[in-house]
Amino acid sequence: MATGSSTTQVIFFTISLLMVAFQAVHADYYRPRPPVIPTPYVPKPWVPLPTPSPKPVYRPPYTPRLPVGSIARQFLDPHNAIRSRLGLPPLVWDGKLASYATWWANQRRYDCSMTHSTGSYGENLFWGSGSSWAPGFAVQSWVVEGSSYNYNTNSCDGSGMCGHYTQIVWRDTKRLGCASVVCENGAGVFITCNYDPPGNYVGEKPY
Repeated sequence: MATGSSTTQVIFFTISLLMVAFQAVHADYYRPRPPVIPTPYVPKPWVPLPTPSPKPVYRPPYTPRLPVGSIARQFLDPHNAIRSRLGLPPLVWDGKLASYATWWANQRRYDCSMTHSTGSYGENLFWGSGSSWAPGFAVQSWVVEGSSYNYNTNSCDGSGMCGHYTQIVWRDTKRLGCASVVCENGAGVFITCNYDPPGNYVGEKPY
């Protein structure tokens, strides 16, 4: 019975993708690693050591608890669900990235164009017709690309996409910020997620 229910959910999700909306997706697939330029050694003049101060008390960094059902959690939870299945550390919600994503979503409010911001972050985009696309659906549309990703060859099988998926599961990525906007004149919904540090470096596996 559980298997039949799971199959029904998969079929419903697939039909939703194919029939309810035309979705255009683009990924910031690959980027070259910037070259590492060694810093020349410059000897420093000798200075006496400072008088030691009392040992500071360590306090772990404060991570605000996101309310269940909040927009942030609707984006973050499905990201971390797939990362958990692969044994990868969870992402944390980052206000700076969310502000950046909101800024870019507002730039696309008037045309809903699937255009990347070309910033220094990794970036996944989603577009759907209508006005009711939930964050989790957008993330799931990227996660399903995992079926096209071949880990052994570090490539997408056939003509399938997998760049959104590899960015989600990029081991070194630690922070996430996303935003959604309903575009003007019924142009649809534009969703963007930004990742820091970015992933999808040429020739490197995500994990």
